Amino acid sequence: MMMNKAQRRGRRPGSPDTRAEILDVARRRFLQDGYHAVTLRSIATEAGVDLALISYFYGSKKGLFGAALALSVNPADVVAEVLEGDPATLPQRALQRVLAAWDDPESGPVLLALVRNAVQDDTFAALLRELVEREIVDRVAASLGGTAARRRAMAFCAQVAGLITTRYLLRVEPMASMSHEEIIRHLGPAVRQTLSEPGRRPAQGGPAPTARRRQEQAARPPRTGGPTGR
Repeated sequence: MMMNKAQRRGRRPGSPDTRAEILDVARRRFLQDGYHAVTLRSIATEAGVDLALISYFYGSKKGLFGAALALSVNPADVVAEVLEGDPATLPQRALQRVLAAWDDPESGPVLLALVRNAVQDDTFAALLRELVEREIVDRVAASLGGTAARRRAMAFCAQVAGLITTRYLLRVEPMASMSHEEIIRHLGPAVRQTLSEPGRRPAQGGPAPTARRRQEQAARPPRTGGPTGR
């Protein structure tokens, strides 16, 4: 029996299902027990593989955690998706994508575990900081271009972080129960201002602002009197 088990474990490194099994176990254990409590040995035991195999695939617990996270959401892919399309509607797309990812029943808990572990572990926080800088800030800055592009991209990330903290981490009302449409309506103008190049008027996304201005102009009373309007 022990020989059969050893043979079974020896064949698994070449199977595509081996990594999927490891990541599936790792993601569930990280969410269930937290980053500190989980060990590579416990994941290897539950997945039925040798500890050395996990080290070979992922290098460390931090590497395994990052790989497990990618099963639900890949920051690079999300940023690339958001940056596509009309720059005038970038704030709406960004907020909508963030809300969709964090409210998703599969990716949301993984992202929340990521933030909580970063708060508890300085080493993991440094890893997350590097991920944010390279995969989000640098990509957004490159897309924006112009004056102080990286500062604008970092300010944008700070706005998103504030949304995540109040809505998902602290669950502060009414932010925690607001609809996506309400949040985008309230935060969209501020995000647009942040992403706009200094000295330039922010581009308005969509026809709604123009229609609103027309309604306001139509509602104004006609001017009377002389050239001064008196």
